[in-house]
Amino acid sequence: MGEFNGRELERKIGYCFRDKRMIRQAMCHSSYANEHRTEGIHDNERLEFLGDAVLEVVSSDFLYHEYPDMPEGKMTRLRASIVCEPTLALCAREIDLGSYLLLGKGEIHTGGRYRDSIVSDAMEALIGAIYLDGGFANAKEFVLKFVLTDIEHKKLFYDSKTILQEIVQRDFKGDEIRYVITDEQGPDHAKLFTVEVYIGARAAGVGQGGTKKAAEQEAAYRAIIGLKGKTSECI
Repeated sequence: MGEFNGRELERKIGYCFRDKRMIRQAMCHSSYANEHRTEGIHDNERLEFLGDAVLEVVSSDFLYHEYPDMPEGKMTRLRASIVCEPTLALCAREIDLGSYLLLGKGEIHTGGRYRDSIVSDAMEALIGAIYLDGGFANAKEFVLKFVLTDIEHKKLFYDSKTILQEIVQRDFKGDEIRYVITDEQGPDHAKLFTVEVYIGARAAGVGQGGTKKAAEQEAAYRAIIGLKGKTSECI
């Protein structure tokens, strides 16, 4: 059945599953389920579907009460920045969720543990599993603790390329931003790109992602965090 340290993950997220099969299923990628068909293993796609809906309700409720004067259009954009794939993957990496994933051999070899699409789906599946196992209140607590934190940083991450461009135009007049691919791994259908962003001749940040755009986004975010405090009101 493969090694899976569910207890360690439970301790990390602060929730103990009554049905231990739920946490395992939440971490089970379709590639692993396909390799273990005869064992009756189910992948996490249905849980992901459910978790996505729970996440949308919780984040909508949070934003409605946290920002009472924010118009609907801005709330919609802010919610999108919180629940988008790269941001959820960032949240997943903060709890090292990728290391608990059950993946097929092919996905392991092509860097599936670090791919935004896979870890963000697992994050949603985990929310769905908690909802089914412990109800809405426990799922909401998890989302508030591990997703709806540092909202300004999530917003910053979502708009990182635009914000970095604005900072450079304001504080580094004459310098240009360049995104350079420094590494490319995996087959065409499962690439992992590493990108470094330069401000003028200076390397400013490194990011990784399953697409060039996602890697550039993270590189820009890392650059902004690095610049924070070095330029006036850069965020």
